[in-house]
Amino acid sequence: MKTEPIHRTSMWKFKLSAATMTLIPAAVGINYVAKALAEGLKLPVWLGSLGTFLASMLAGPVAGAISGFINNVIYGLTLSPISTVYAITSIGIGIAVGVLHANGWFSSARRVFVSAIIIAIVSAVISTPLNVIFWGGQTGIAWGDSLFAVMSANHAPKWLASFTDEFVLDILDKVCVAYLAFFIYRQLPKRMVHFFSGDK
Repeated sequence: MKTEPIHRTSMWKFKLSAATMTLIPAAVGINYVAKALAEGLKLPVWLGSLGTFLASMLAGPVAGAISGFINNVIYGLTLSPISTVYAITSIGIGIAVGVLHANGWFSSARRVFVSAIIIAIVSAVISTPLNVIFWGGQTGIAWGDSLFAVMSANHAPKWLASFTDEFVLDILDKVCVAYLAFFIYRQLPKRMVHFFSGDK
């Protein structure tokens, strides 16, 4: 199972074309529905970055970062106010996915796993300070917070316990989302992929 990476003239090239203006709202919608579904079913993952992954893979890190940021703001205004705070995390995820994809790290199933771990680290590093400030170090996901409680009871530093809580959840979430995005991307028409990549 392998797909060739798309070679861009510049991974940071961003054009607010009609196609991109259609892609970003679609990515935001995917993020919104996936996150709402995960929360409604009380899944141990967030799934709210699936659209961000796809936008970054199709149109680059800037498009992905914008999609993630907008989704967090809209989600925060409609369903979960604290979500807005994590808009900065979504920007980091969008950039990480776009850079990794442009450099061939979504070209095979094995590389996708490594990419997911890198993205999880990026997400955890950005989210941990926010968790400490707004949630006392917790994430709001029960089994991750159980780990936080155990570490805190054993006198681990709050920042370390919070990072561990966030990271173990991020690994599961980003591995799931990365493979979902990888399989969806592989099913897209080549013409669409080349259109967004500028490789016409």
